[in-house]
Amino acid sequence: MTTRGVHDHLIANGIDPTPYIRQHHCGVWGDVPLEDAEENDFSVLSGFRVLSSYLIANERVWIITEADRSSSTMLFPQEY
Repeated sequence: MTTRGVHDHLIANGIDPTPYIRQHHCGVWGDVPLEDAEENDFSVLSGFRVLSSYLIANERVWIITEADRSSSTMLFPQEY
């Protein structure tokens, strides 16, 4: 799932979000500080929410997966 803002950004730039979603789901957290990557690794094992950060067409985009793993959302940080 994406927010409307990210959806419009991806469409305007002809970008397929699939590679970013795959990276996120495989534990490639993108451009997060080491301590946040370590926290994500712990969160995966402990059932907490995880967050990845990618620069997509010159815009920072986050992907957040809920703790219960029911959904992942792509959003701009300012939409959080």
